[in-house]
Amino acid sequence: MESDNQQLGHSTNDTRTLVIMAKAPRPGLVKTRLAQSLSTFAVTALYRCLLEDTVALAKSLTGVDVAVICPESDTKELKLLLGDSVLVVAQKGQGLAAGLASVFAHFTAPQPPEGDGVGLKTGTRRVIAFNSDSPHLSPSVLDSAFQALTANDLVIGPTDDGGYYLVGAKVAHPTLFENDGLGTSSALERLLARAQALQLSKAITEPFYDIDVVEDLIRLAPELALAPSKAPRTAAWLAEWGKAITQSSGKAER
Repeated sequence: MESDNQQLGHSTNDTRTLVIMAKAPRPGLVKTRLAQSLSTFAVTALYRCLLEDTVALAKSLTGVDVAVICPESDTKELKLLLGDSVLVVAQKGQGLAAGLASVFAHFTAPQPPEGDGVGLKTGTRRVIAFNSDSPHLSPSVLDSAFQALTANDLVIGPTDDGGYYLVGAKVAHPTLFENDGLGTSSALERLLARAQALQLSKAITEPFYDIDVVEDLIRLAPELALAPSKAPRTAAWLAEWGKAITQSSGKAER
């Protein structure tokens, strides 16, 4: 991991919170780039598998509070899907940038228990916003990202396509995600530029890939075939839909 401040400390007075950016798995509203190659039914089922495996990954971490943040209209459905072991919080505003801003506005301050969900401990927080489509990420990367936050203002996990799969902070920076080009190949570049403008120190985790297009699924399939326990629901989906993925990739290459 590269860092603007390599001397990492540790405090026993703060807590770690991993917040998964999610949507309800509704047909036509999730993983829309994959819908160009696969049926809506298959894509919706995939997203549900990715989300549930991501939650399982998050809950496997020791000493980490886990929550989900989503559009307000999706909260009821996600609470039913995920059960009461994960706190589900509605974001303020619309879109992914608003969701990211909501993560840090909401979770960097001590929070009381909410509704029938699981309450989070009070205290100073290291908060990481994590996407819902990287359940194959090694847990050690998330642990390292939290550790990096002890001595840096931000931690960022870049994706191979110019975006990022995680971003973490200890306090809210309201302008950090303004005009950041989320969902484009310039998202990471814009985030880094804004962090520099705000004079925030940062650590960078190892690059990774999330699941956006068929080529990502083709890359993921052999990885999960060798180690399906990393993301068992997604591995089962790939075993069922592998032929359709191969066929759709072949058509795209013609």
